[in-house]
Amino acid sequence: MNKMKAHRVILYALIVLMLAACKPSQRQRAVAVINRAKVEIVNGDTLNAIMKLDSVESEFPKATIQIGVARNMKDELYRQLIDTRKNELLAVEKQIEQLEKDFRKEKTEFDMYTQYIHKRQTFNRSWDRSFLQVHLDERGELYLTSHYMGDKRLKHTAIRVYDDTLSQKSGTVPLDDPNNRRSDFLDYKWEKVSYTNGRSDSVIQFITDNADRDLKCVFMGSEYYYILLEDYDIAAVTEALALSEAIKRRKALNKEIAELESVRRAIPRSVAQP
Repeated sequence: MNKMKAHRVILYALIVLMLAACKPSQRQRAVAVINRAKVEIVNGDTLNAIMKLDSVESEFPKATIQIGVARNMKDELYRQLIDTRKNELLAVEKQIEQLEKDFRKEKTEFDMYTQYIHKRQTFNRSWDRSFLQVHLDERGELYLTSHYMGDKRLKHTAIRVYDDTLSQKSGTVPLDDPNNRRSDFLDYKWEKVSYTNGRSDSVIQFITDNADRDLKCVFMGSEYYYILLEDYDIAAVTEALALSEAIKRRKALNKEIAELESVRRAIPRSVAQP
């Protein structure tokens, strides 16, 4: 009986050893993960490829050579990502340079940030009329202001831009809001309402999307006042939106490049290579 038990123990041990020998090594499993990452790269899914390569070092610490291969591959992928972002940044810089030609920059003692003033909305052209003015600063922040000049008080708190059945209304700026101002100018009533904090974003987009239409605007208050949007005011809004988006994209790209470069610098370089 003791001999039979001994044989069983030996047989069990042999089976365990055979199973262990059949199990893929860390090196083999690491190679499989790297190959799957290569497929992701071919398919254009760089982020998933990087995630797979990241897992090689954490899951297969004994696969030294494969860890080195994964690190090199990650380094190259990050380099490509950085180069792509830098090329896009160059294109955005050129776009900004072109768009800025329609604006002049100004920063007064009352401004925290440099303002972009559209050349088609100069004081000489606008001081004696009712119109919509676009405001843009160096951060890319954008909003509209409605200027009213007339012989009676409107007490307007919102605007609606429209043509036929299409229309878009701004957010409301209450009469007691600091962005809603009123005064008298000679024999006229003057009102200026600034739709900050996103309250004119939808109107700006509506004007841009329908720039080829005969757009009108109504100033909405205790009285209503209607104007036809001038072509140069529509152009000012659409060009300001394009510049705003380009400025924000430039900021985002600079941030992405800095983050990618930081991650790339953190990739170890001291692993033996095949």
